[in-house]
Amino acid sequence: MHDMMEILTVCIFFLTIGFIFWKPNINEAIPATVGAALVMLTGTVSLSDLGAITETISGAAITIMATIVMAIVLESFGFFNWSAEILTRRARGSGIRLFWLTNLFCFLMTLFVNNDGSILITTPILLMILKNMGLKNHQKIPYLLSGALIATASSAPIGVSNIVNLIALKIVHMSLYMHTAMMFVPASTGLLLLTFLLFAIFYRTLPKKLPDMPAWKLTPGGHPLQGEPSAPKINRNKLMRNILIFVFCVRVSLFVASFVHFPVSLMAVIGSSLLLAWRWFYLKVPPVDMLKKTPWYILIFAFSMYVIIYGLKNIGLTEWLIHFLHPIVSGSLLNASMLMGGLLSVLSNMFNNHPALMVGTLTLTNMGLDPLTLKISYLASVIGSDIGSLLLPIGTLATIMWMHIIKKGGVKISWGQYLKVTILVIPITVLFTLVLLNYWVTWLF
Repeated sequence: MHDMMEILTVCIFFLTIGFIFWKPNINEAIPATVGAALVMLTGTVSLSDLGAITETISGAAITIMATIVMAIVLESFGFFNWSAEILTRRARGSGIRLFWLTNLFCFLMTLFVNNDGSILITTPILLMILKNMGLKNHQKIPYLLSGALIATASSAPIGVSNIVNLIALKIVHMSLYMHTAMMFVPASTGLLLLTFLLFAIFYRTLPKKLPDMPAWKLTPGGHPLQGEPSAPKINRNKLMRNILIFVFCVRVSLFVASFVHFPVSLMAVIGSSLLLAWRWFYLKVPPVDMLKKTPWYILIFAFSMYVIIYGLKNIGLTEWLIHFLHPIVSGSLLNASMLMGGLLSVLSNMFNNHPALMVGTLTLTNMGLDPLTLKISYLASVIGSDIGSLLLPIGTLATIMWMHIIKKGGVKISWGQYLKVTILVIPITVLFTLVLLNYWVTWLF
């Protein structure tokens, strides 16, 4: 009977992941919820386990929801129109300059919001800019693909930009402040390397001079987060600057809260509530629209996926991994960094980075590692799940979503075209970042 429960749990996991890959246009919360319900029926996850799961993911989920609310409020002020105008104006007719501005924009959006939100915000903007410029399909790919890779990988430097990173932080009992202190420099340097590698690959394809572009205008319904109201044109630059300063201060406050042991999720809610109040006062838009616009399915997906992973843990998956990994991880910090980063890169491309990082983190916490080895192993796992996962389009939900958005936007990119780029840039970036992480953490401690 016990063997049958184990087999069923493993089968449910593979069927859930397979369905998400097979039907990326279907809300991923649906197969995850069905999978979680089936795991509960097998008995591998008890009702008491649900309490522990809720406690683990609740803070991360609330923090991510609060940041997504802030992104929706930004659009109410006309942020997407404004940012697109800034991008095209600053490019000054240079395709090379637009490439660097695009990647900087995607990096900042992930830091200000999160990786999934960044893809949702930046991809439609880029599609419209490139369409208005009249670029051909092959000329659009460098901007769209590099933007997607940078937007997704940019969740590595700070833990608050990815819900699965926040959940993993809770599991390893590591503060957001400590994560950033140990990770920001190596991960950001790795991102810089990634951008230079992408530039070297795309240099010949990038148009050196961009066509003249008409006045940029976001068409109604042209953006997934586009709101009905928008800020008055008067003093718009000043307003946007003030709003971005406020959002930046809210993001900084999350790390201050972590440092002084104040609940990060509560600080995120306070920040988003203040921004909602600002919008209500300035645009006379009450916050009730957030109930409809906020993607609540993210909570359901994260909870359901963790239920399935908890079932795998309960049938002994983590014990098997511990037996295999412990002798290597405990050898040295460099071994721990390279092994966990490499392993999570492979697992993320096989099963998606959400379940891969959850499995990896649960395994690490049961290895009995010393505190420093545990931290560097966890951070290496994040590099694998946030950057190494980009080797294939199915490695992250963000890239699955990105493929769907650009297809709807009329841009064709095959798996072969995607892999031709990522096979050259992702392994080099991951190895470089993992080695740098080892030396940076060793220097810090």
